[in-house]
Amino acid sequence: TECGVPCLFGTVMCLSVTSTDRVCATVSRLSAPTPHTLFIENRVDRAARLFSAYDRPLVFRQSPLAPPQLEAFLDARGWRRFDETIVMAGSIADLDIDGGMDHLPMRDIGRYVDASISVHGRDTALKAGLTEVLSSIRPPSGLFVIEDGKSGPVSTALCVHDNDMAGLFELATRADKRRAGHGRDVIRAALRWARHRGAETAWMQVESPNPAALALYASIGFQESYRDAARHTSAAVRAWLLSTSDP
Repeated sequence: TECGVPCLFGTVMCLSVTSTDRVCATVSRLSAPTPHTLFIENRVDRAARLFSAYDRPLVFRQSPLAPPQLEAFLDARGWRRFDETIVMAGSIADLDIDGGMDHLPMRDIGRYVDASISVHGRDTALKAGLTEVLSSIRPPSGLFVIEDGKSGPVSTALCVHDNDMAGLFELATRADKRRAGHGRDVIRAALRWARHRGAETAWMQVESPNPAALALYASIGFQESYRDAARHTSAAVRAWLLSTSDP
């Protein structure tokens, strides 16, 4: 889950909750008109200082739009790739979303965060950070939770409606409730909500490898658009992980 603000290379800088169950900092979809080395170095230093003030490691997530000068700069300074994300998209009119039960989005962010932490199996210490991220999202957002009466939340999704686009985040089904159709149901409910609001295109990010998730999204009609990669300096991230570890 990401919350972005204009900051670097004419794009967005984000705080996000990652699959590592930590609130981390990322810079997404880097692009700039032929930036020179000094421009890049100054912006990277600026970003590092900002993230350091929040006690977070600086992580770059690069899309195919990243300028080659930035790629060369990070290569030269030892920024390593450690993660690949597949971005999938589809026209909502062509997606298989007219099925399953209707679920209305909840308005209580705190309740949604509790459900998300439970479904993902995250550390409850992340609650404050995740609540802050979700509260900072500016476009209209639908918070979807599927529950059963006996065991509580089983599946979650966050749908952000921005003009004609609908982004899906926080998609997860509790480990003991998978392969029962809950993930498909929550996606369909979220996208019907977005369609009703006027969204025409839906997109999502999938951390690779995740064959089960990719198969589910493809069966609904999503197709791969592009892939991006995260990069970090191992020393900086290692130092941050050590500083946040239990004694």
